[in-house]
Amino acid sequence: MAQFESKIRTIEWMDDCSRMVDQTKFPYEFNYIDIKTGDDMFDAIKTMIVRGAPAIGIAGAHGVVLYAQELQKKNLSFDEFKKELLKKSDYIVTSRPTAVNLYWAVEKQKDIIKNCTSDIETLIDELKINGKKLELEDIEINKKIGDYGAMVVPKGATILTHCNAGALATVGYGTALGVVRSAYANDPTIQVFADETRPRQQGARITTLELVMDGIPVTLITDGMCSYFMKKGMIDMVCVGADRIAANGDAANKIGTYTVAIAAKYHNIPFYVAAPLSTIDTSIKTGDEIVIEERSHDEVTTINGKRICADGVNIINPGFDVTPHELITGIITEKGILKPDYKESIAKVFE
Repeated sequence: MAQFESKIRTIEWMDDCSRMVDQTKFPYEFNYIDIKTGDDMFDAIKTMIVRGAPAIGIAGAHGVVLYAQELQKKNLSFDEFKKELLKKSDYIVTSRPTAVNLYWAVEKQKDIIKNCTSDIETLIDELKINGKKLELEDIEINKKIGDYGAMVVPKGATILTHCNAGALATVGYGTALGVVRSAYANDPTIQVFADETRPRQQGARITTLELVMDGIPVTLITDGMCSYFMKKGMIDMVCVGADRIAANGDAANKIGTYTVAIAAKYHNIPFYVAAPLSTIDTSIKTGDEIVIEERSHDEVTTINGKRICADGVNIINPGFDVTPHELITGIITEKGILKPDYKESIAKVFE
C-alpha cells in the first residue's frame, strides 16, 4: 500500500523543552512555540494550544519531564524528588478530563518514575527517552490505523469528518485523517467533507487547513448540513476520531459527533471511529461513565472577540458527547478494525 507523508509535526521534544504548534492561532498564523515549564504545559493543554487526544497524551508525557527538570533545581533527596514528581504527574492529568490518552501517557511516565532506583539525572534521562519513544510510536500507530482504514474506503469516496482527528491532533499523521491520507495515497479521487465543528470550529480552522496543506480536496460545511448531503448521496462514509472509548464500544468525541452518527445510521452510511488502542478505556463498561468536560461559555458566545448573542442568555457548553456503540460500523485501530460485538472484539484485542 502506498504511504502518504504529511508535512506536519505537531509536537516534539527539543532542547529540554516541548515544541508544539499553537493551535489557538489557526487559520491566521501557523507558529511553533516552546513550552518550558510544567505549569505552562498544563495551561497549553487546558487552553487547547495543543489538542486532540493522542497529541494531548504526548504533551502530558513532556509535561512530566518539564516538572522533573524544575524539581531537579531543588535540594531534594531522590525519594523526595520521586514523591513530588508523582504528585505533579497526577496534577497534569487534571488539565483535561475526557481524553484518556493523557492519563495513559502520564501513567507510562509514572512507571518510569516508580521503577527507577539510580539517581535524579538518570531518571530524567529515562523520562526524556520514553517521551521520545511515545512520539515516534504515535506516528507509526497512526499510519497503521490509516492503512487498515483505507481498506474500507470505497473508490472515489467522499468522507465526512467531524472536528479534527488529523496530524494536528496527533504527533504527525492523524487517526481519522490518517485514514483519509492512506486512502488518498492509493486513490487520488478521494475527497473530504469537513464539518465546521462549533463552537471552536476545529473542522473549519484546523482540518481544512491541514488537508489544503497536503493537497487533499476538502469541502467545508456547517454542522447542520450533514443530513442534507447524506440524503443527496454526496457522502459515502463517515470517519471520526475519539477521546475515550468504553469497553462496550461507546465512543466519546467532540460535541456533535453523536448527531452525525444518528444521521449516518438513518441514511445507511458507514460510520467509523479511528483511534489507537490507548484511547480505549477498558476500566469503564459504558459511555455513561465517561466524564464530559464542561468548557467556557465564551466559546459559544464569542467568535473572534465579538459577542454573537444577547447578554444574559444562559449557556451550556459540553465539550464532548458519546456515540452509542450500536451506531458505530467499526473501530479502526493499529491492530485492525474492531467489529460488533464490541465487548468481545475489544476484550480480545487486549488479551
